[in-house]
Amino acid sequence: MRECLCGRPAPHWKPENFKFRHHPLQRQTQMIADTYAMRRLDAFRIQMDLAAVDGRGRETSGLEEPGMPEPFVQAMTIAILIGCHKPSDLKDTQEGSIRNRYNSAMHGTEFLERLRHDTEALAAAGLLKRERVIGSAQGPVIKLADGQEMINLCANNYLGLANHPAVLKAAHEGLTRYGYGVASVRFICGTQSVHRELEERLSAYLSMDDTILYSSCFDANGGLFETLLDEQDAVISDALNHASIIDGIRLCKARRLRYANNDMNELEQALKDSQDSRVRLIATDGVFSMDGSIARLHEICDLADRYGALVMVDDSHATGFVGARGRGSHEFRGVVGRVDIITSTLGKALGGASGGFVAARKDIVAWLRQRSRPYLFSNSIAPTVAAATIQVLDLLESSPELRDRVHANARYFRESMQALGFNLVPGEHPIIPVMLGDAPLAVRLAERMQNEGIYVVAFSFPVVPHGKARIRTQMNAAHSTEQLDKVISAFGRSARDLGVIK
Repeated sequence: MRECLCGRPAPHWKPENFKFRHHPLQRQTQMIADTYAMRRLDAFRIQMDLAAVDGRGRETSGLEEPGMPEPFVQAMTIAILIGCHKPSDLKDTQEGSIRNRYNSAMHGTEFLERLRHDTEALAAAGLLKRERVIGSAQGPVIKLADGQEMINLCANNYLGLANHPAVLKAAHEGLTRYGYGVASVRFICGTQSVHRELEERLSAYLSMDDTILYSSCFDANGGLFETLLDEQDAVISDALNHASIIDGIRLCKARRLRYANNDMNELEQALKDSQDSRVRLIATDGVFSMDGSIARLHEICDLADRYGALVMVDDSHATGFVGARGRGSHEFRGVVGRVDIITSTLGKALGGASGGFVAARKDIVAWLRQRSRPYLFSNSIAPTVAAATIQVLDLLESSPELRDRVHANARYFRESMQALGFNLVPGEHPIIPVMLGDAPLAVRLAERMQNEGIYVVAFSFPVVPHGKARIRTQMNAAHSTEQLDKVISAFGRSARDLGVIK
């Protein structure tokens, strides 16, 4: 609802209803309602005496009546309070002028009971995320807290560096020299020489002007859009972008447009529809993490040049191993120097610890240092992480061995699984999704694999679309051929038992 109201006060004396009919919010509510089918509530309607406006200031009216779960309705009624006509209306509303069983005041015990009930509903729907406790360092084989050893196909540890001896040595040396933490934000007393050295190394590695470090890539994306864009601008986002990009865009006041995944026709139409905007920023993942597909950056950059737009790429699943020299998806697609902003992480291929960054044109980075809230109000990354990441860059620049090995493992696994008859998402990335379609089937296969000593996880809606349930496997350079053979054999036995393959 906030998307349609855009924070503007509604005109006075024009009572109308609010319209969701073809808005993305309507589609979202229906998907959520479908997920919670066992708890489907009565049809819900809010009659509101206000005139709402869309993102272009045009009045809109009418109201859809979807069946939706209680948690979503409660979140929506909060947004309704924001959309009142004038301050006096807000007071009236708070005193109960909008009456229904979903937005009544809730005492602490009732609130906790609701959370407990909703968590139980997730478990009943097979959507509850459970955490296994690992008692060892990250690696191709991990040991759970109960002592069970498992071959790990779930980690973002693409280059196998999370427990690499040279990386550990650099981390220890960084800890001794710079201490455990800086206890400060960057602009006060939280900038150490190791932070600037890492920023300069990342800029050179990615062929970008400058780099700014964040606590995570989620923070980097969260602090990017709000700092650079306002209501005069527009951001155009791929439909399958990571949650951090989506949330970062929500924080800014720019007009928001979306195009279907890697659909250049829809992207071009969005560029045409936003030509009255001051700045247009195209935002995309470099690699889409659920599919392992790589963005069509050459065509995106061509469209950006044609329509005078900027390009932003989140390359978290590419930095360090995608492209001829491992620089990322912009190198893979041949657009080095044409991408304006790259965000990425230190928590995947570059050692797997924590931290993220924005590498961009120097003027963009300079402004982020002045106004980006996650940067200004969060402690600097731990100096030991910065020191270890510099060592990672040394390893990657001195030899192609690790990235060659991860891609060789990916090809071997993909070819072997296809030979058994598995349905895989096509591609050439170390993310290799095994498609099952049916969510309960995916869960059963993952459980069989775990019983075989293979650590994999099933993904289903809402993480992936309805009917697209899968087990996402991820190769890393430290996997041996013997380990992969064991995984492939286990997949074959388990899948035949369940009727997935013949």
